[in-house]
Amino acid sequence: MKIQEIREIIKLMDQSSLDEFVFESEGTKLKLKKHGITTTVVEAPVAKPSAPQVAAPVAEQAAPAQEESKAASEQSAPAADTSAYKTITSPMVGTFYEASSPDADAYVKVGDKVTASSVVCIVEAMKLFNEIEAEIEGEIVEILVKDGQLVEYGQPLFSIK
Repeated sequence: MKIQEIREIIKLMDQSSLDEFVFESEGTKLKLKKHGITTTVVEAPVAKPSAPQVAAPVAEQAAPAQEESKAASEQSAPAADTSAYKTITSPMVGTFYEASSPDADAYVKVGDKVTASSVVCIVEAMKLFNEIEAEIEGEIVEILVKDGQLVEYGQPLFSIK
């Protein structure tokens, strides 16, 4: 399911009298609650029964998956060194924006120093643009989400050193 489709569903739900909406299709589940402020998107591969003649290609696909797992674990090894970093998390569900407008400079970039009251981004929720402050002091080490990406409550947005 594409982000634009989810945004359209949210807009339609906002304009309707529905309080809750659940959508399931091909392993994707979308659950929205208007007053409970719950947004959940779960995507999972659909398990389909396989015939014995399909077993060989499945085995061939398992090897790249194991290599990807190994590569992911190798990438997470350096991340163990970053365990001392603090994170700035999203205080709400919405759309992350790194600047006040598409043609403006980003509030912060990697390497910038921030104070507790520094505005680091905007999260749009229900057509309201909310400035998010760092609430901690330090240096931006990594931006964990992309501009225009949907974020969940408590989702890490920035890593701070």
